[in-house]
Amino acid sequence: MGLRIRLARFGRKRLPFYKLVVAQQRAPRDGKHLDVVGWYNPIPAADGNKHIGLKFDKIKYWLAVGADPSERVTNLLSKAGLIPPPPLPPRFPKAQPKAKE
Repeated sequence: MGLRIRLARFGRKRLPFYKLVVAQQRAPRDGKHLDVVGWYNPIPAADGNKHIGLKFDKIKYWLAVGADPSERVTNLLSKAGLIPPPPLPPRFPKAQPKAKE
């Protein structure tokens, strides 16, 4: 089975707090994990920012071993500059209304 870097939810009701963990791909969200590589607080603090803490050396190690980050973790790691940002989905032009004859 593959490894995945993903968010495990902690905190309390309506006040989530996440740890970035490395776990088996099929393990439960909050189940057994191999390593904790950071944390993420999605609730904006008094300064208006969401805070994140990353252990860069551990994340680089697990990415080198072959761990696949989840979609949300990919966005967080790209904002931190660890990996390149994911490609944007293609944008299709809006259809032009047909001319009446």
